[in-house]
Amino acid sequence: MPAVRVFSLYAALAVLFDFLLQITVFIGLMTLDARRQEDSRFDVICCTKLSSSKLEKQEGWLFYLNKNFYAPFVLHIFVRPFIVVVFTLYFFGSVAVLHKIGVGLDQKLSMPDDSYVLNYFGNLSEYLHVGPPVYYVVREGHNYTSLAGENALCGGNGCPQESLVGQIYTASKQANYTYIAQPTSSWIDDFFDWLSPGGNPPCCRLFNNGSFCTATEPVNSSLSSVCPVKTLPDGRPSEKDFTKYLPMFLKDNPGVKCSKGGHAAYGSGVNLIKNKSNVGATYFMTYHTILKTSADYIKALKEARAIGDNITKTMQLSQSNSSVYPYSVFYVYYEQYLTVVDDTILNLGLCLVAIFVVTFILLGFDFISALLVVLTVLMIVIDICGMMYLWDIDLNAITLVNLVMAVGIAVEFCAHIVRAFAISLKPSRIERAEEALANMGSSVFSGITLTKLGGIIVLAFAKSQLFQVFYFRMYLGMVVFGASHGLIFLPVLLSYIGPPLNKAKLYEEQQKNKSQFIDSSGKEYDEPAIHSSQRHLVSDNPPDYWKVTGNNTSNNGHNAYENCGFKHTEVENHMPPSTRL
Repeated sequence: MPAVRVFSLYAALAVLFDFLLQITVFIGLMTLDARRQEDSRFDVICCTKLSSSKLEKQEGWLFYLNKNFYAPFVLHIFVRPFIVVVFTLYFFGSVAVLHKIGVGLDQKLSMPDDSYVLNYFGNLSEYLHVGPPVYYVVREGHNYTSLAGENALCGGNGCPQESLVGQIYTASKQANYTYIAQPTSSWIDDFFDWLSPGGNPPCCRLFNNGSFCTATEPVNSSLSSVCPVKTLPDGRPSEKDFTKYLPMFLKDNPGVKCSKGGHAAYGSGVNLIKNKSNVGATYFMTYHTILKTSADYIKALKEARAIGDNITKTMQLSQSNSSVYPYSVFYVYYEQYLTVVDDTILNLGLCLVAIFVVTFILLGFDFISALLVVLTVLMIVIDICGMMYLWDIDLNAITLVNLVMAVGIAVEFCAHIVRAFAISLKPSRIERAEEALANMGSSVFSGITLTKLGGIIVLAFAKSQLFQVFYFRMYLGMVVFGASHGLIFLPVLLSYIGPPLNKAKLYEEQQKNKSQFIDSSGKEYDEPAIHSSQRHLVSDNPPDYWKVTGNNTSNNGHNAYENCGFKHTEVENHMPPSTRL
């Protein structure tokens, strides 16, 4: 879809410039601000220095609340199952209504609330009794002069019911289903009637010199005569006369005495080629029924194409080169909605695959962590789709771009929490999830959620309905569902099925702290001074990690480590309290 492609190119360029600015200008500004803090200067009035006696390093109130109240509450033994049930039910409810999301873009939404054009759209639906015209175009290559070619198109006496005109007539009898309001006007049938010698005067006349005499010319038998048309046994003109008199028919204006003149109705509907000696592409015009909503326009387009395909199949039984397609002025705008669902699935699927690959690499080839990130992002996107159904937001190019954007924004709410969980060295999954939520929850809430909410709320006061529906509502859904899944559901999910303890991080921590042991008297020894009886507690062999068996704990509350060269109880007793697991 061109809209998604243009947005993706624009977004990729914006992300590139943002990345370059962050690793250059932003780092420099952060360095200057860090120096200001170290020099005890205010952030706004940086020339004023704070006295050193007033310097106190304290945790922020948001971090304090998150660490001591929010994280323990979310991961409480009775709260966790409730959170899983609520989020799972809403997810499956959103999946159940995916097929009910409307497709299209109501043209009224493109206007401001107080626009006079809204009244115009309303009057069109209320007072008009016919919809936009639709043209069934016969492509060049059809043989109009043969009997089979004429029967494939005409609708008069002797014409089959499955002809083009006949099928459109049948469709007009089922207008509520086919959206065809009335039978088509047929230039070939009017041409045959125009050639007939009946009428006073006849429609087709020639001057004595052989030139064409229009129907509006006064009748003078001494100056003009009836066209000498040679008719076949079926009453149709011969191939020579068909080609000879068709240009005259298309020049003749209808009048009181001859209403079959084709100039007004078919002057642009029949394309004469090869020096007007052959017929190229032609069209047969009819009208759609009244179309009020985007769904009506899309259904009308689908039905018109279905009728055109059926006519083509019928015509190709007698002429393999014949084909028909429908056209109306609004088709070019609504054709995108025929494939928008497939485009949405394809683009979102590609985004999820890209996220999995990137997170898998950046999280240290941690398959489970990358899978949980993708799963949570998928739930966020599906939940946003459920919100679209509840809030009457249709699927179109704008919402498709927003959903693609939602995938990228959702990663911000998930990746930080998963990363903090993966590198945590706490013994159980619940403790690691609590530590990850305590350390990163406040940053995600203040740095991502609140900053985005500030910019989104402004859109609620926009006069344009387009901004209110497709930007305020959808962006609000991105932030609300992203924050709720990242700060509520994801930590609980990690506490159940999070990745196991990172053995590389555990070994690194062991190597860092192995030189600090405390004997029974409380005296601290460095590695060279370790007593020979304690030296077996330390290992330099990387493969001899403590094997952590998930969430299982022993009777004394410690994590169940399998002893692979270490005595875990002795090691924990001899490690400093700050580094005990």
